Amino acid sequence: MLIQFNFKNFKSFRDEVSLDLSATKITEHESHVVDIANDKLLKVAAIYGANASGKSNVYDAFDYMTYYVAESFNFGGEEDSRRKKENDYPKVTPFLFDERSCDEETTFEVFYVDNAENSGKIYQYGFSLKRDEVVEEWLYSKAKTARNNYRTIFYRKKGEELEINGFSKNHVENIKASLNKETLIVSLGAKLRVAKLKKVRDWFLNNDILDFGDPAENFFRSRMLPEDFVDSKEVQGNVVKYFASFDEAIQDFNVEKLPQEDEKETSKSYRIDALHKMTDSQKMAAIPLKMVSSGTLKMFALYPSLKDVLDNGGTLFIDELNARLHPLLVRNIILTFLSPEINTQNAQLIFTTHDIWQFSNELLRRDEIWLVKKNRDGVSELYSLADFKDEDGNKVRRDEALSKKYLTGIYGAIPALKPMKMLTGRAADGE
Repeated sequence: MLIQFNFKNFKSFRDEVSLDLSATKITEHESHVVDIANDKLLKVAAIYGANASGKSNVYDAFDYMTYYVAESFNFGGEEDSRRKKENDYPKVTPFLFDERSCDEETTFEVFYVDNAENSGKIYQYGFSLKRDEVVEEWLYSKAKTARNNYRTIFYRKKGEELEINGFSKNHVENIKASLNKETLIVSLGAKLRVAKLKKVRDWFLNNDILDFGDPAENFFRSRMLPEDFVDSKEVQGNVVKYFASFDEAIQDFNVEKLPQEDEKETSKSYRIDALHKMTDSQKMAAIPLKMVSSGTLKMFALYPSLKDVLDNGGTLFIDELNARLHPLLVRNIILTFLSPEINTQNAQLIFTTHDIWQFSNELLRRDEIWLVKKNRDGVSELYSLADFKDEDGNKVRRDEALSKKYLTGIYGAIPALKPMKMLTGRAADGE
């Protein structure tokens, strides 16, 4: 489980911010809290903010960290090779609205607990990037019973000798010989099949990151099929049951392999029809899946990620969860993650949203609600509702009408609106 995600100098976030999924000492919805590795952790975090406030940049920061861990091995190589790949591997984007930040490194860091075999070991992993270079990277671990005594697995800093502990001599030599300035030790170690490092890399790969604010990704995701969907009637049946949680119209699926236009083409194409029961007979009406509503397509796109993370644990981070979905359907997804009976692997859901229906103390704890606002300098700030204090220093009470107070601006993180006078129509003749 993710304990904490920290980052600094990334896009609209100039200063270090922390998305902390550690439960505070507040007492509402105690069933939402998971006791693991002597920590109390939360399974849900909802991030609110105005348009252009920077809330999607929290998502982007986690996405970029994951991407760099997975791909940094490919950044290395000869100079010519790097130039060819430059467009394929986007560089990190620092805060651009002051000269000092433009020239400083960008930092990402996670704390997470690995509960494999009930070990409860906590890892602290992070790195700093400047342009296309790793300037610092670290990995520490702590046993469940070790309080705050972290041990150094490795520490790397530009211009200093690499510190690395608990590895075979052969692994150490291979890492030192193969390490490039662009490449993370975790990425390289996974390629070299160093178990300790592959385990960290795999933690990132076990998470899923979805951007439903991106039309291209929406299109791509809606055409991704669940594993074994084509050949397994059992999997198709599970998807039907999943749809039935919000729409019982779809009774079955029909899958037809399409002929290949090019014999050299290796990928396979399928026509998928959603089967609906007719009202006046027992026959089924076939509707191409691509012709169903955008909301249904989004739920179809969500299914593989929801199924995987709930089966295996991990963190599902979704940008704009509420897009094209009814608020009650969004609530049902949240309740699925909050349910101990369904979410047996303690999977976590982090999402950005404008859906005010979920901004409620009936559904979420105050420490599960996060807010993003942007100040006059264009700097985004991230803070928890549990930590918020008003002008008089008062914290948010558990019985407050949260959504009402949010919309009135009490907690900040709302648009600063003005009348759109520039849209006033032309005056009629003679006026």
